Amino acid sequence: MITSQDIFNIASKKEFEKITLKVFRQQYDNNIVYHDFCDLLKKDKQNVKTIKDIPFLPIQFFKTNTIVSNQDAVQATFTSSGTTGTVTSSHHVTDLNYYEQSFRQAFSRFYGNIEDYTILALLPSYLEREGSSLIYMVRDLIEGSSNPDSGFYLHNYDELITKLTQLDKSGENVLLIGVTYALLDLIEKQPFQLNNTIIMETGGMKGKRKEMIREELHNTLCSGFEVNEIHSEYGMTELLSQAYSLGNGIFECPPWMDILVRDAEDALSYVDYDKTGGINVIDLANINSCPFIATQDLGKKYSNQTFEVLGRFDNSDVRGCNLMVL
Repeated sequence: MITSQDIFNIASKKEFEKITLKVFRQQYDNNIVYHDFCDLLKKDKQNVKTIKDIPFLPIQFFKTNTIVSNQDAVQATFTSSGTTGTVTSSHHVTDLNYYEQSFRQAFSRFYGNIEDYTILALLPSYLEREGSSLIYMVRDLIEGSSNPDSGFYLHNYDELITKLTQLDKSGENVLLIGVTYALLDLIEKQPFQLNNTIIMETGGMKGKRKEMIREELHNTLCSGFEVNEIHSEYGMTELLSQAYSLGNGIFECPPWMDILVRDAEDALSYVDYDKTGGINVIDLANINSCPFIATQDLGKKYSNQTFEVLGRFDNSDVRGCNLMVL
């Protein structure tokens, strides 16, 4: 059996591939929904020889099925946000230790010691509902910072403006993590001149504003906060790992996570580097649910193994991935 130590100590691409194939076999044996999906595609432990042979479960299955690969009790259920009347995803987590190890180690890999930061969180649409995996992660980071100035902000923008300005001027290393529309609201209320603050957007207009392309959005935020780069986090309810961008919308995965880009017209084929297609995610931290997910996001992967998120499939809730016809 693959353990958390096996996953979070991956040190090379070759080791990642070896463990990923072992995880596939474990999933095939223990995840009923995924097993049935593989059988529909006529894929099994005998004919899956490489990572590109592995079937990726359409992310919509998390809306209609309980996706688990063991019989352990569910410790937490993370749910996606959605408009009234829409069906939301549910991610049943039987071992929160995998989630905590994943986001703690990923943060440390990209940003260093959490105790070196003051974490300010502007995540109103997430904070106002139950079951957000993002809130779970950020709350843990706030606690890990051991800094009394770290904390969540809801609609108290004036208080946040005062705190952010004071901390930045004092030379503190500040990380402001916010949902996109709230960051835009903040700079409309008060433009900044920041020297010691990282701005990290988590995506999401949540119907609050018109959608913007990344370049326009980041230019607006750079101007409003007077910073050179906008950082981004790529994660979702159905994953327990995150990729990070330290600027220009170019993301990098931690060693236990990777993406493949599938052909938008043929979900069982893959496109070359620098070509646009659907994003498939391997998240080995998801070993107790499903580590192989076909998302509704469009993106490109580059030869240096970084990637870019370019948007979503049109009418994704209706059409999604054409594997759904199975």
